[in-house]
Amino acid sequence: MPQIIFFVVIGAAAYFGYRAFIREAERVTAKIRRTEKQAANGTMGTLVKDPKTGEYRLAKD
Repeated sequence: MPQIIFFVVIGAAAYFGYRAFIREAERVTAKIRRTEKQAANGTMGTLVKDPKTGEYRLAKD
């Protein structure tokens, strides 16, 4: 019985670790694509609108 609990815990940790890895990989890929697009356009950053003030500011990663 302890072996089953051990393998269930290891399986759950592997599952959540894999999901965290995929989420981080997608975040990094999106950042790289955004940077490549900015380099191709010759821009210095991406502007986002601040909902409180209505002003545009550079996006922070």
